[in-house]
Amino acid sequence: MQKLIKSGSELFLGLDIGGTKCAVVLGDSSFSIKKKITFYTRTERGYQAILLEFQEHIKSLLTEYSDCNLKRIGISCGGPLDSKKGIIYSPPNLPGWDNVPVTRIFSDKFGVETALQNDANACALAEWLMGAGKGCSNMIFLTFGTGMGAGLILNGRLYSGTNDLGGEVGHIRLAKSGPTGFGKAGSFEGFCSGGGIAQLAKSIVSDRLKNNQSVGFCPSSEMVNDIDTKMVALAAQAGDPVAKEIIGISAEYLGQGLAILIDVLNPECIVIGSIYARNELLFKPLIEDILKKEAITSSLEVCRILPAKLGDSIGDYAALCVAIYEDKF
Repeated sequence: MQKLIKSGSELFLGLDIGGTKCAVVLGDSSFSIKKKITFYTRTERGYQAILLEFQEHIKSLLTEYSDCNLKRIGISCGGPLDSKKGIIYSPPNLPGWDNVPVTRIFSDKFGVETALQNDANACALAEWLMGAGKGCSNMIFLTFGTGMGAGLILNGRLYSGTNDLGGEVGHIRLAKSGPTGFGKAGSFEGFCSGGGIAQLAKSIVSDRLKNNQSVGFCPSSEMVNDIDTKMVALAAQAGDPVAKEIIGISAEYLGQGLAILIDVLNPECIVIGSIYARNELLFKPLIEDILKKEAITSSLEVCRILPAKLGDSIGDYAALCVAIYEDKF
């Protein structure tokens, strides 16, 4: 139920810019979302039209909540970007967004401070402030979705690196060959992402079928191109041996990647989203075995591996958290 808002209350706006969908989220400093508006990005329109649609929705919300004061706007968007200058630099999922001074556009239009963060960092903030990592001083958030990125909370602050490339763990090469992710074969993202697991599954299944071996969840070569990570995970949950083998390979490299992060950053917890959060029972026993072999024992003992808590709502809270905690970056 929507809470009553007192006249003069301070509210915050979170803008989530995605390649498929966008959202405008209005909330308060206690992370209570008052209203959310979503719309399809339709990137072919160009960034100017998309930003104008954002502005129209903001105007509508400010009219509806005219008794309240807008404190700050936060923007969550895929990189590359410059969070300090507030500029978006040509994200792969947003063609034509070349050197867009997005924070200046919104601050000039609405007269309030506007902050920008890449989506992995924004999600890390959300899981740290109100999700699985709440109360931690040192936390790593791993996306493990379409790609593999990280958001780093170190010594109680978001760490984004010298030029917003801190946390690009998907680029780490874990094997000389393997599925390609982040433009690199055998990378962390190659083994541990939706696209990477699908690549791995197609390769293994194709080989099995060519050798006249049966694959329960994909009985014919005509179906190979339709394989995705969800199909593999569901088959593994049902006990399919080939699917379990594919998940096992991904879990092995996830464990290796986690061990590197634990040894280097000594976190209190690593929160993993999307694919891991939905399939923790498949991955957890396997990565625990790898971590016992690979990670520094005393570092592993103080680190919890947790599924993300905020689920499908994480994007909404992430954008709002960028607005609420802009002054802490």
